[in-house]
Amino acid sequence: MVLTKETMPMLARTSHTHWPIRNDHCFQRVVLDAVCGGVWYDYVLQPAYKHLTQDQAAKAVELCEAILSGVTDLGVLNQQSLAWRGKIRVIKKTDLGNGPSSQR
Repeated sequence: MVLTKETMPMLARTSHTHWPIRNDHCFQRVVLDAVCGGVWYDYVLQPAYKHLTQDQAAKAVELCEAILSGVTDLGVLNQQSLAWRGKIRVIKKTDLGNGPSSQR
């Protein structure tokens, strides 16, 4: 929890200002959603830190480390998390070319 509660928010405010999120609860949302493959509280009882399996906790740490090292794109994970929550619409490749301009 130190990674999402302290380390990542601190970096977001200093050396990683390009990250799309800054707050600890946002990092926790993104990481937990990615680990669960959807809105985390549909899969894990609250509070998550008390109810994650060892495997889920290990995957969360691995994901945080991948984000910190730049191997995993935090922006992509954030977009997916927001899409799972109905906050944004994700444009799929199949949606492209179906609009009025594709009728030419």
